[in-house]
Amino acid sequence: MKTPLRLLVVDDHSLFRRGLIALLSQHENLSVVGEAGDAGEAQRLVAALQPDVLLLDNHLPGVRGVDALPALREAAPQTRVLMLTVSENEADLAQALHAGAQGYLLKTIDGDALLAAIEACARGESVISPELTGKLVTALQSALRPAPAETQSPADPLDALSPRERDTLREIARGASNKEIARTLEIAETTVKIHVQHILRKLNLSSRVQAAVFASERGLVPAER
Repeated sequence: MKTPLRLLVVDDHSLFRRGLIALLSQHENLSVVGEAGDAGEAQRLVAALQPDVLLLDNHLPGVRGVDALPALREAAPQTRVLMLTVSENEADLAQALHAGAQGYLLKTIDGDALLAAIEACARGESVISPELTGKLVTALQSALRPAPAETQSPADPLDALSPRERDTLREIARGASNKEIARTLEIAETTVKIHVQHILRKLNLSSRVQAAVFASERGLVPAER
């Protein structure tokens, strides 16, 4: 008898998450070893549990699933990440695959197809919902199509930051700690840590001090409260 695949389920809707876990638990070749409702908890659990497959929703509080992918992959390099989401956005699809997701499925998938996709994902195969194939082609064509020469210009590093990451950067420039930032933005402290990691990586910086200087030079320092 083969060892069951170890799964970690990440979705912020507890009712859907519980239902999904109940469905997966019916299969003897699957074992749900953990669950999380946000990216911060997901990163902590994936590092501790090192599951075979991570089922990851995109619409999470604070940090979207696609934005959390690099940190999750770094925490568990051997874990296969399978996006399970309602988002049919072609940019999300392309970003997820570019960031290392093994597959991208819509939540409308039926149970048997999901089971087959999980097993294929664990074998290292790429799985994508059939209805998204056309959008994947469009996304790849857009990525490969060069911009007109007259519109090409150096990319602004700030454009790579999500709105929440910009908010975090402003608070860093103010000298706030992770705990203070979490309280101000009303998000988990673990989520703040992920934002900081993303900011440093996207801006090619090595410390919070450099990030604060960068923000000050760009005029992102918030007004005194």
